[in-house]
Amino acid sequence: MKICLNKKLRVLVIAGFVILLVLLAKLLLGHKFNSVESLQLYMERFGVAAPLFLTVFQAFQVVVPVIPGYFGCAAGAIMFGTMTGFWCNYIGISAGSIIAYFLGKKYGIDLVLTMFSEEMYEKWSRRIKKSKSYGLFLFIATLLPLFPDDFLCYFSGLIKMNAKKFIWIIILGKPWCILAYSIVFGLIK
Repeated sequence: MKICLNKKLRVLVIAGFVILLVLLAKLLLGHKFNSVESLQLYMERFGVAAPLFLTVFQAFQVVVPVIPGYFGCAAGAIMFGTMTGFWCNYIGISAGSIIAYFLGKKYGIDLVLTMFSEEMYEKWSRRIKKSKSYGLFLFIATLLPLFPDDFLCYFSGLIKMNAKKFIWIIILGKPWCILAYSIVFGLIK
């Protein structure tokens, strides 16, 4: 019964996320963009709401990990430029990471297995047990692209890692990969 409920919840979350993406795509694609500049001018019409939406979206995509965060990083840098995109992404992803940590801590393994496969949980549990220092491992993982950062945030809450230590690792480790994405995608003109 628990497995069936987890799958149903996962399907509902993914369906909701797809609907949100379709609505966003319709909003954006209902207009003709012939350059990055025309997209940026369109986004300026929304004022502060546009970067705020990106920030909230990035926090949400960590808490409900359906798409990789670098898509939002790319979108932010292209729509708002390197630095504004970076700050929106950094704040959103960091906030989402901290929320995921506290959700993992409060709701435990059942929530984690709802969001991630048991196979992924087992695989990373084995790898992390071999690590001499989980804090150092987590810091390095936040620096590098393509690590399962969202999972590690939830996992950190499960292992009862000190909240203050976790938050400092996120604050100090997250910006570098996000900044690299922002610079690379900010160069697209």
